[in-house]
Amino acid sequence: MLRYREALGLLPPVRDHGSHRRFGPGELAAVTQAVELERRFDVSPAELAFALRTLTDPAVAQAVRDLGVTIGRIQAPRRALDFEKEKAQRLLKLQAPRP
Repeated sequence: MLRYREALGLLPPVRDHGSHRRFGPGELAAVTQAVELERRFDVSPAELAFALRTLTDPAVAQAVRDLGVTIGRIQAPRRALDFEKEKAQRLLKLQAPRP
């Protein structure tokens, strides 16, 4: 289990001089935290590793965000200029003289 988590990047690569893995309290606490997250959110270790990748790799984060917009799970962000344009159009409609 620890080798699998290390391969996924859920543990830092910890080796001593003889290429043996040495897991201390910090590494074991990280495993405990990861297992708790997996249970709490019903995700696999691979899904958790990918989530961490999206948080640390801007290109992956943008690709996932684009997919979310494409499938309708995320609304496309509105640009500030679009907001100001829509605001001005609403104000003009309110101020238009009535016949």
